[in-house]
Amino acid sequence: MDSVPLVCISGQVPTHLIGTDAFQECDTTGITRPCTKHNWLVKDINDLPRIMHEAFEVATTGRPGPVLVDIPKDVQFAKAKYFKPKKEKKLNVRIINRFNQKDIDQLISLMSKASKPIFYTGGGVINSGPKASELLRELVSLTGFPITSTLQGLGAYPGDDNLFLGMLGMHGTYEANNAMHDCDLLINIGARFDDRITGKIDEFSPKSKKVHIDIDPSSINKIVKVDLSIVGDVSDVISSTIKTLKNKNLNLEKSNKQKVSKWWQQIQKWRTKKSLNFVNSDTVIKPQHAVQRLYELTKSQDTFITTEVGQHQMWAAQHYKFNKPNRWMTSGGLGTMGYGLPAAVGVQVAHPKKLVVDIAGEASILMTMQEISTAVQYNLPIKIFILNNQYMGMVRQWQELLHEKNYSESYSEALPDFVKLAEAYGCVGIRAEKPSELDEKIEEMISIDRPVIFDCHVDQNENCFPMIPSGKPHNQMLLGPKDQEENKITGKGKALV
Repeated sequence: MDSVPLVCISGQVPTHLIGTDAFQECDTTGITRPCTKHNWLVKDINDLPRIMHEAFEVATTGRPGPVLVDIPKDVQFAKAKYFKPKKEKKLNVRIINRFNQKDIDQLISLMSKASKPIFYTGGGVINSGPKASELLRELVSLTGFPITSTLQGLGAYPGDDNLFLGMLGMHGTYEANNAMHDCDLLINIGARFDDRITGKIDEFSPKSKKVHIDIDPSSINKIVKVDLSIVGDVSDVISSTIKTLKNKNLNLEKSNKQKVSKWWQQIQKWRTKKSLNFVNSDTVIKPQHAVQRLYELTKSQDTFITTEVGQHQMWAAQHYKFNKPNRWMTSGGLGTMGYGLPAAVGVQVAHPKKLVVDIAGEASILMTMQEISTAVQYNLPIKIFILNNQYMGMVRQWQELLHEKNYSESYSEALPDFVKLAEAYGCVGIRAEKPSELDEKIEEMISIDRPVIFDCHVDQNENCFPMIPSGKPHNQMLLGPKDQEENKITGKGKALV
């Protein structure tokens, strides 16, 4: 779902025992078939070189994704000559780019006529490579259109640029979601119209012409019917669009300025809502404030952020501004608690001299806490920044919305002492409990060239806003606790989480 190119290699019982329910036998290829792009059971050592090359090719070609190679024990012990597949023997993969100049001309025609346009970008821009992000920035500059991003697309466009409306979706900004709803031209670049973006699907962006640019043809018209589909690598599509605009001497930023000016006036009105605002405190650390201070104290470095899953993940997406692609690693499609720590380990291995921070929740981090020993063993100076509210915060928030505050198993009364736990693993533990000490302790964390677990005690009752309530269209948002009390979710809405 997150389009992550991953090659998994698993061990299997010897070939002569497959199908006999042998000790530790598992139908690995059968189990993983629904969640991989492709998988292989290697029965002949002579097939292994070809299969390994195919595995990497399939994982990285087209829409990226996971593949699996299952190798029985007897094949592992066998020997064979390695050979590299001949270059002329290309894999039987679908042609990536299926668009033509007519599609690009049609896109530019729609852009020229639009008075309320918006770019809606996703993880496909990131997956297309750094060049795609550069081209996206050029396209936005040429058009002057507002741009928003999904959770997985953050960093493809600078988060501090005035044309950027912030993240959209369930916990997106007021201006981004309203612009998506009221626009007359919606240009989807590398996103998949998932339910966390659309809200109530039959009321999603009702008056817009919709364009969908995606490398995966199966994503087109899957959830939202579009007026123009362009199947191809977004980098190639954006490049062709820019080239055509320049060849036609079309500067939409200037020619459409008057037409789009009223649209920008409306967006500025939505911005005055300041939907990411929160009531700060001098006595207790607010989680949003903690993320903001982390951002301010790390933005001068080339920082890589991973997250676990929950409220802390959304606060990180809202309040940490990403200006480069591939600086934000998070679990979106499946929302996997425990993702951030092992992801941070991998990022630190790939970028040994960079600052890597896992913004975590105290519940999520315990899912894979044992991996901190990997960081210690291999001298990986990752920083685990825990927003500790003693709750599975997102679970608690939904229990308030849907279950009349009947809390069940969302409060953690028996948490470990994270500072002592850090010391037990052989890394450094730091605790912050007051706003006045936060900056100093974050700077201490950054300065330590060892793995650090930072236990940041935050307001236990803080909820994550804005929020599109379950079963509501994407322009009807809860902006704070008062809205939450006044807009109870009832009936069918409770089932549409």
